[in-house]
Order: sequence, then structure tokens, then C-alpha cells
Amino acid sequence: MSTELLVNVTPSETRVALVDHGMLQEVHIERQAKRGIVGNIYKGKVSRVLPGMQAAFVDIGMDKAAFLHASDIVPHTECVDVKEKEHFQAGNIAELVRQGQDIMVQVVKDPMGTKGARLTTDITLPSRYLVFMPGSAHVGVSQRIDSEEERERLKQIVTKNVDELGGFIVRTAAEGVGEKELEQDTIFLKRLWRKVLERRQKYPTCHVLYAEWSLAFRILRDFVGDELDKIRVDSRQTYEQICHFTDEFVPEMSAKLDYYSGESPIFDLYDVENEIQRALERKVELKSGGYLIIDQTEAMTTIDINTGAFVGHRNLEETIFNTNVEATAAIARQLRLRNLGGIIIIDFIDMQSEDHRRRVLQSLEQALAKDRAKTGVNGFSQLGLVEMTRKRTRESLEHVLCSQCPECNGRGRVKTVESVCYEILREILRVNRAYDADQFVVYASPAVAEALRGDESHSLAELEVFISKQVKVQAEPLYSQEQFDVVMM
Repeated sequence: MSTELLVNVTPSETRVALVDHGMLQEVHIERQAKRGIVGNIYKGKVSRVLPGMQAAFVDIGMDKAAFLHASDIVPHTECVDVKEKEHFQAGNIAELVRQGQDIMVQVVKDPMGTKGARLTTDITLPSRYLVFMPGSAHVGVSQRIDSEEERERLKQIVTKNVDELGGFIVRTAAEGVGEKELEQDTIFLKRLWRKVLERRQKYPTCHVLYAEWSLAFRILRDFVGDELDKIRVDSRQTYEQICHFTDEFVPEMSAKLDYYSGESPIFDLYDVENEIQRALERKVELKSGGYLIIDQTEAMTTIDINTGAFVGHRNLEETIFNTNVEATAAIARQLRLRNLGGIIIIDFIDMQSEDHRRRVLQSLEQALAKDRAKTGVNGFSQLGLVEMTRKRTRESLEHVLCSQCPECNGRGRVKTVESVCYEILREILRVNRAYDADQFVVYASPAVAEALRGDESHSLAELEVFISKQVKVQAEPLYSQEQFDVVMM
């Protein structure tokens, strides 16, 4: 079996699935309506200089002029003329730009309401492991990489690739990455910057020189150097665009591209569509009969392992160990598939053997090794829980595809019909004490109304006798189970 990327394109949405040996491992989703322009590079024209605000308005070809503050203009970029660099005075906008001047800028904040985009001349180009800084000879390493030895190793590798075009920042994701992958990123970024410079000479003013890529292109950028066997695209137009992109920037991937023209939808291959639906459920079945329960909260994600129907063939301790080992592979896959980040607490089934604990941790670390996001496993706590972290790279699958339940407001539970019935009876008593009414009408969901007329009718009858007033029940189809109204007549 092979490793494939399946790219499904519709006018409103692009989805990319990573399938490894016939099993879905990652899903990436981008909706057209939510795409912004942050990261785009433009050849703009200064339309107005405002010394009082220490800022300038720049025409980048959009409806509203974009905003460039003096503090966002840096002298090492090629946006400022050579003569102007000699007279550069930080913070003095009149010395930095002039009206009518062509200037190369990058968007750092999307337009919002009546405000135009926020710009900078400090242009950067990101890749999977590096950030390219045009015009700089500097190599920096992310502060989040703690090991001084690793920081030095990464710096030495990247420094060899610095030339007159610019320098680099090594991203956190580069920790532990080999020399080959880092060099591929430097080649890719330099290629990309040369194209931007070519376009600046060729394109007219108020024109985009580089647009932050759509999902299909970002995925290709991020997977450069990975062992992909095939990239299938189900849109002829997108396929041709990707072919042009790979020929220009990553020619080593061109031979892997394939236009998918099959009769069945591309995500029906390898059962991807159904796997996405299963990834939204709390319960994950294991082949042995055991299962996981995954709960995602705002603070953390918890994963509970249970033996379920798995009874084993030898003894209980062996059964527990085997279930926990099997769960480690499932957990690693679910973290990638659901894109769960932050703090993750895993409640393995209790093991008495210290050797079993050690082997389960080893199995978990091996399973996580394939994850492109940075992970850290802290081992078993005093309570027998495994604490780990996974770097947040984007919104989780659940947050992209789902919204908060309007009925339970995110609690994950609703009151039982019985509980709502008793709540209604208490409310009638409260209202009766406070106000003078001839009778009451209860508006409730069909299930609650049916219960008040059936199983709870005796309770309602006793209440009517107690307050000496009639209570009518009216079913409201649009009411949720917890929703009701007690109306005085």
C-alpha cells in the first residue's frame, strides 16, 4: 500500500485527506468564505502621507486603501529606495515614504469594517520548517526549542544556505528534522522569492506579487520531502494549477500528480467520507473489542480506554496490557485526524506491572513519531494518568465542522423528560403563590407534553387539586426538550 494525498475541490470548499496504507490519517479543510489576505505581498503605491499619524495610506488595488505605520517600515527591505535608506530616521514617516512612491508591502491584518488592511515592509515567507527574511543575513532559531545543542545544530545547517537573497528563522516544527528536509525548504523559499522579485519588475503598480496559497498549494508546500507516492486531484482546473505550481517551485513532486476522473467521489476512496463522520463521535472502537472515549473541552482533551468486549485469552493483566498497547496506535491516529492540540490526558486501564507501563509508553511514543505536529509525553502521573501535549497547528476537526448544540448549549447533556415535568410543576406552584390566576396553560415540547398527559398525569392532577385550579397542557413542536412556558389565564 502507498501514501496518498486526496484533494477534493468544490467552489465553496477544498478538502485534503492524507491516506497512509489505506487508512485516513489527516484531514485539512478550507472554506472559501473564510479566506483572508494576510500574508499576501503587493506592489502598492503610496496614496497619502499623514505626518501627524506617522502613517501612510497605500493603494494595493483593493476598495479601501491599506494602512502603513512608520513603525512597520524597516530599512533592510527593498521597499525603500537606496537614497532614502541613507536618510532613514525611525519613526519619521515623511523621511520614509513619499506620495506617489511605489512600495512593496505585505498584509499583516485583514480589512475589517471601514478599515483597510494593515501593512508592513518587513516581508517574510513561511515554509514548513523555516521563515525566509529577504535582505537579512541573520539566522534565528525559535525560542521554543529548549535544547541548546539542537538549536546550534539547526543554526549550523541553515547558515550554510544563507546568501545575498536573505536569511532565515528556524521554526519550532524543525526540531529533530534532518539536514535534507531543511535544505529543501531553503531551496523552495529562495525559488519563491526570486519569482516575487521577477513579478515586481514585470507587474504594474497596485498588483499582487504573492498571494498566500489556498489549501491545496499549502499542503504541497508542507509535504515537500515527505514520502508521498501519489497526489490525486478531482478538479481539472485545480489539477492544472497545481501542475504549473509544482513545475515552477517543486519539480520533484510533478510526477506524483494525478487527475482523478473516477465515477465515484474521490473521498469514497478508502472510505474517507465515513472516517470523517466517525472522527466526530466520542467513541472509537478498537479491533479487539475495546474502545476509546474522547472528550474535547476548552481546557484539555481527555481520552479514556476501556476493555469493552475484549476478554483476552490468558489473564486479566495480559488483557489490560494488550488493550492499552492497541489503544496507543488508535490514540496517535485520532490526535492527527481530529487535529487535537494543547493538553491531552490519557486514562489507560490500570496496570500493576511497571514493565507493562514502560512498554505502553514506548508504544505511544513510537505511534506519535509519525505526527508532523510536535508532541511531548510526560509519562504516568501519581494518579496513573499519562499527560502529554500536542502543538496546536489549526482548528480541530470538530470546531471546523460543528457548532455548539443550541439545545444543551455545549453541555453535551439535556435534562430528562421527567426532570422537566417536575420543574414545570414547581414553576406552577411558584407562579400561583405570587400571582392570582384563574387557570394555567403549559407550553412544552411534544415529549414533555405527552409525559404530563400520560406518565406524570397523576402528579399534575394532584397539583390541580392542591391549588384548586385547572392546568392545560399544549405541545409546541418547535420547543426543545428543556424549553417550556407557564402562562396565567
